[in-house]
Amino acid sequence: MSGADGAGSGPDASTAGATEQGTPHAGHRAHAPAPLRVSRRPWLAAGIIALVAVALVGTVIVYSERRPFGFEVDLMTSLSAARTPAVTSGALVLDLLGGGVLSNVVFPILIVAGLLVWRRPWAALYFGVAALASAGVTRLVKVLVGRVRPEDILVHPDFGSFPSGHSSAAALIATALGLIFMRTWVWVAGIAWTVLMMLSRMYLGAHWLSDTIGGALVGVGAALIVWAPFAYRLYRENRMPHRPLWKPAGTAAKS
Repeated sequence: MSGADGAGSGPDASTAGATEQGTPHAGHRAHAPAPLRVSRRPWLAAGIIALVAVALVGTVIVYSERRPFGFEVDLMTSLSAARTPAVTSGALVLDLLGGGVLSNVVFPILIVAGLLVWRRPWAALYFGVAALASAGVTRLVKVLVGRVRPEDILVHPDFGSFPSGHSSAAALIATALGLIFMRTWVWVAGIAWTVLMMLSRMYLGAHWLSDTIGGALVGVGAALIVWAPFAYRLYRENRMPHRPLWKPAGTAAKS
């Protein structure tokens, strides 16, 4: 994670290196990283590209009088013909979990609370800001584009088909938690959750394919762009002990 544009230099970093590493013997027990520079530019550039792509697709949709693309109509017809009671039930569960109060209020609050309980205040702040940014961009683009949803729809969503709010929320959670924990299984689980959510939105007739892709790009773009100013502190925090609040600081040292 080294690069030429990070924030790991300066007085704070040098002090951290002196106090947290300590003596050679204490260094074996140290959890904080040595001073380094955290690369931001590739991730930030990827986030900007994602949002620019959303703007371009939205412009094309508006220019085409907000109609779906031809291949999207064919795909929607195929998905509608393949519906089964079991799959529909699963898709409806994802509809409930991925939108409304649960996705936009309850789940973000639970995630922020969990991060705070496990002593990750910077991660909690980052996730909260990223979630608000993703939801705000999603709503703004919905209003600006004003695309009509498919007709063969099994749910009753709000206004605006592009981008998919369910997809943007899923991608935001997946990307933000992936950047916070930096664990392969978190990325894999997040990608699987996002893809399932995108497929369920098309299966239920709530969105066209480009809506779900646009939503995923909004969530990823917002998570990456908001991550940049938090990058170094998140990296340092990730390397520190994360005892829950009810566990005293001396407990880990005694055990």
